[in-house]
Amino acid sequence: MDTGTHLVMGIGLAGLATVDPVIASNPSIHTAVLIGTIVGSQAPDFDTILRLKGNASYIRNHRGVSHSLPAIAIWTVLITAILQLVYRGSLPWLHIGSWVLLAVCVHVFTDLFNAYGTQAMRPFTDKWISWNIIHIFDPFIFITHIVAIGLWAIGLWSAAAIFTALYALTVVYFIWRTVAQRSTLRTVQKLDSQKKASDIHIVIPTISLTGWNVVKHIEDGSYKIGELRGGKLNWVDQVKCSDHPAVANSRNDPAIRSFLYFTKFACAEVKEHNWGYEVRWSDVRYRHRKQYPFVGVLLMDRDYQTVGSYVGWLSDERLMKRLRMNSY
Repeated sequence: MDTGTHLVMGIGLAGLATVDPVIASNPSIHTAVLIGTIVGSQAPDFDTILRLKGNASYIRNHRGVSHSLPAIAIWTVLITAILQLVYRGSLPWLHIGSWVLLAVCVHVFTDLFNAYGTQAMRPFTDKWISWNIIHIFDPFIFITHIVAIGLWAIGLWSAAAIFTALYALTVVYFIWRTVAQRSTLRTVQKLDSQKKASDIHIVIPTISLTGWNVVKHIEDGSYKIGELRGGKLNWVDQVKCSDHPAVANSRNDPAIRSFLYFTKFACAEVKEHNWGYEVRWSDVRYRHRKQYPFVGVLLMDRDYQTVGSYVGWLSDERLMKRLRMNSY
């Protein structure tokens, strides 16, 4: 989920913590829980600091180790220990730690539901797990949390009642979206009149509750991109992947390897120039304004030596500006 949603969920979990009598009866302890759940709900994304090493490193590692099973335990112990130091050991560590643990777990668990996914099962597997059920920013989740926090702030009802109802509703919502995603996938497979047994379909949530994007992986390695709106499937693009020798050579570049490590839905195209080759890998899951802005681009000379590279989200104009800078 996005940073704002993780923030309001951290506040919401602090409100829910008032169901614990030990926390509800002591404002100082409740304040510590509030700090703990807010920090815990953000902690797995502290790997954003990897941007300092460059986009390629960030994309390869974001939502990786920081969202793993060992990291969940480490974040929980670290945040709880810091709170104990700040409060000079006066906190009931088991109660505090339990709510911090829940905040960290909720962050990692909800991240599994969008298209980006996480490596939540490390160290057992480094597979990226993405269930494609909820958009990275879900208006329903965000708005219901804002409303609940507002009701808590004005004291209309008890925090325990407000947030128990909120999270019961949230669980139902996640279940409904899961069922809707499964149903949507079956609908797409039925509506695709040219479907072959070897074709692979995935449906990707949009910010709309009823709109879905569709990616169809065809046996020849190409992709068809579609939209499901109002029960109608409309194919909007077909992407053919190049088999130019420059594509194979680009796989040896560290930046491109990072990009391909993150996504299994990458397709390459090659442009030849008088100075060499431009290989652009695009993640076909993300189509915006007739473009695929999540890219890994490599410039190579005629001997397939790297001239410049870029990995990340950019428009064509900004991308070429970055590449020109890197090529000097």
